[in-house]
Amino acid sequence: MYLGVDVGSITTKLVASDEEDQILAKVYLRNIGRPLEAIKEGLRHIREQLGNNLKVQGIGTTGSARHLAAYLLGADVVKNEITAHAVAVIDFLPEVRTIIEIGGQDSKIIILQEGVVVDFAMNTVCAAGTGSFLDQQAARLGISIEEFSRMAARATKKVRIAGRCTVFAETDMIHKQQLGFQTEEIVAGLSDSLVKNYLNDVARGKDLLPPFVFQGGVAANLGIRKAFKEELDISLVVPPHFEVMGALGAAKLARRAGASQTTFKGFEIAQSECFTRSIECDGCGNSCEVIELIVEGEAIACWGDRCGKFSEAFSTQKT
Repeated sequence: MYLGVDVGSITTKLVASDEEDQILAKVYLRNIGRPLEAIKEGLRHIREQLGNNLKVQGIGTTGSARHLAAYLLGADVVKNEITAHAVAVIDFLPEVRTIIEIGGQDSKIIILQEGVVVDFAMNTVCAAGTGSFLDQQAARLGISIEEFSRMAARATKKVRIAGRCTVFAETDMIHKQQLGFQTEEIVAGLSDSLVKNYLNDVARGKDLLPPFVFQGGVAANLGIRKAFKEELDISLVVPPHFEVMGALGAAKLARRAGASQTTFKGFEIAQSECFTRSIECDGCGNSCEVIELIVEGEAIACWGDRCGKFSEAFSTQKT
């Protein structure tokens, strides 16, 4: 089997797939600001689901913390999120032209032609079009994100919410509450504002053509699905494993790499004590922050120095 690991800023996803790219086990976890612990917990869950079927032929990592995960686990393939998400979708829907992906802290759009990525974009530093924005507003309204989803989907009316900035959206939402609007109308308005923000920011200037695939954790939100359909006047295809498509893509890339022998360090790494530490190099004006990954008291990786003074010396020492 093959493992795929997608470590984002909010969530960590793991997938185990077979030689036919069929998912054998999957895990979706909140990072809670501790990606190393989330990776190890994910490995433990995968192991529990697989039982004795633990022979790994290859492992790939992706996401914003893909390099950290690669160093810890011994990845055979390390790829960016755009490539991983595109690879996962192409086999599922070969004719796909537009991929909408919205996660906890970032969102992206991927444009394809005949199965090849020809354009893409990601959100800026603003999180107004992401899952964390929805979580925050649901908490402020005193409802769960699941109830938020159901309420937005069944709403027949919606209020206008300023969605270009999280601060403005929150202020506008409070104002609408004070005016006496129903919660159902407010959550529908928030869903609509998130979609408009995504289209005006991430998808601006892109040639949006069907078929559309919607994935990422936010694809679970029925209200967001409804808002996209109304705004674009199209139907959305939501994959069965929409929440772990990045990890699935990483697993597929590991399979395609065809390594004769994997560098995966084994499921036992989930039981190890690990952390990172940093030093500031004063060798030149760059003042690089050099990061070391420590596992069971031993430094197993080093990165962050532009000149290679530490990382190259570390690699030479390890070999």
